[in-house]
Amino acid sequence: MGPRPTSPTLTPLVECEPVHARDRMGPAVVAALLVQTVVSGGTYLVAKRALAEVPVSTLVLWRFVLSGALFAALVLLLPGPALPPRRAVPAVLLLGFLVGPLNQGLFFAGLARSTAAHAALLYALTPIGVYLYSVLRGREQASARAGVGLVLAFGGVLILLLAHGLRAVTGVFTGDLLILGAVTAWVLYTAEGKAFIGEHGAVRATAWSMIAGALWLLPLAPSFLRPSFILGGSAVVKGAILYLALLTSVLSYLLWYWALGRTDASKVAVFTNLQPVATALAAWLVLGERLGWEVGVGGLLVLAGVRITSAPRPPPVRPRGLPPDPAAG
Repeated sequence: MGPRPTSPTLTPLVECEPVHARDRMGPAVVAALLVQTVVSGGTYLVAKRALAEVPVSTLVLWRFVLSGALFAALVLLLPGPALPPRRAVPAVLLLGFLVGPLNQGLFFAGLARSTAAHAALLYALTPIGVYLYSVLRGREQASARAGVGLVLAFGGVLILLLAHGLRAVTGVFTGDLLILGAVTAWVLYTAEGKAFIGEHGAVRATAWSMIAGALWLLPLAPSFLRPSFILGGSAVVKGAILYLALLTSVLSYLLWYWALGRTDASKVAVFTNLQPVATALAAWLVLGERLGWEVGVGGLLVLAGVRITSAPRPPPVRPRGLPPDPAAG
């Protein structure tokens, strides 16, 4: 499939394929997504541990300053344009705002108040968000099965949010709401980034959006970067920042966008379903997080809802004698 043009507002000028395409993912895509899942799953634990010593704004800034500098060096070394074309600048800035201040700012602020297990479960809603957004944009038709999945997932989210009662409104409840905001930004980044990848490639699409995210955050540097605090911090803090900047922001994002350029957005997003179970168990073992009943019950509902919503629909049965639909080839 050839590159797709991208408008300044990230809206493709040609018809987009539906979220539920029939093509299968090749072994290279599956392998890349498995590595991305492991790295992303570790992100919740590493970030939660780092937040015990580093303020949210400082941690977000260091993550994007380092990853933005690495991506800038990468696009300078690679053959081809180092800067996006002028017509793509608004799209780059929007993607950068979604992935930088909005997604990561809300994620870290929410994780500081919530748990790694809750965060991973809420991010598992990504495929449902992609599906809903695609329905709203006319790229996907609503279905009764997807409606059942949405109800199950919504029930799971309510259990996660309200398991401790409204008295927890200043704690985990608030953190989970902030993480839901981060998930919304990630859904938009995933769904709208696909057309941008088709035109510019996975590496440049990722690099330009991450550099733009760093530029959005740069005005905060004089007040919140605090280099002496970080350089004088513990080895755990330095290691966590390097993990978040190099593995999560560079390797994980490159793998995500590379896979996104080779299959449907919702199929890529389904791999987020592997993260919650591994993250919850690792958070229990490593961080000593309590696995309450809401994680089990709410998590099962969320994952069941995501599975039902994201499952590919079988192709329609055509009467005998009719030629095959050319659009299905």
